[in-house]
Amino acid sequence: MLYNLFGTLNTVFIIVSVYGVYSQLKTIWHRKQSAQSTCSPTALLSLNQFSVSFLAYLSFFIYGYSIEPFNHYIVWPRLVASLLVLGILIEIWRDRKTPLAFFSMGMASMCLVAALIGLCVGDTIADHGKYISTAIILFVSVLIAQGYAHQISVIVHSGSTGAVDLKMSQFILMMDISTIAFALSMGLNQGWPLLVLALTSAITKLIIMYLFRWVKLSPIAKARRT
Repeated sequence: MLYNLFGTLNTVFIIVSVYGVYSQLKTIWHRKQSAQSTCSPTALLSLNQFSVSFLAYLSFFIYGYSIEPFNHYIVWPRLVASLLVLGILIEIWRDRKTPLAFFSMGMASMCLVAALIGLCVGDTIADHGKYISTAIILFVSVLIAQGYAHQISVIVHSGSTGAVDLKMSQFILMMDISTIAFALSMGLNQGWPLLVLALTSAITKLIIMYLFRWVKLSPIAKARRT
């Protein structure tokens, strides 16, 4: 009963977080339409952070279809989120035209195709997929801490949040909290990888949200913007 309750709540909050990712994508599109030629639509967005976010969503997607039973609560919302973050990576590449941005976009695209092939193959790779996705989730947890540390560093050093969208952090934090509850309802034996990643993600989102306030109120931030 708790599993279904928290699974449903988690799905709702994942959908909310997906809207948050879409809000970030809309922010980029809006800046592209209204910005002056000297203003980058992806200013201060960390390529590192969004590459890691993509891997996080994708690893949940793979984990959801690798465990028994097939976890619809995890799989489909994460697939949509992966596609939206890929859209952000594409926009970053279009804006910056750097080899690193192209590499990140290309690798994300190939990983998504491979994950979709794994979904179609089904039971024949289920056991391997579970071990692979668990390893990816733990690896991504480390990368999330590193990736968001980079985004936090960019904001602190510039004194500005640039194109970073507050709604995305707020909505993803809601998803992280519900994921923590859902992972606990699954039992630590099966849900511990999700718990590790969700806790890591939640801590970084809280810091990002605090920095939006810091940018507005801190004299240090104001000095760094001038």
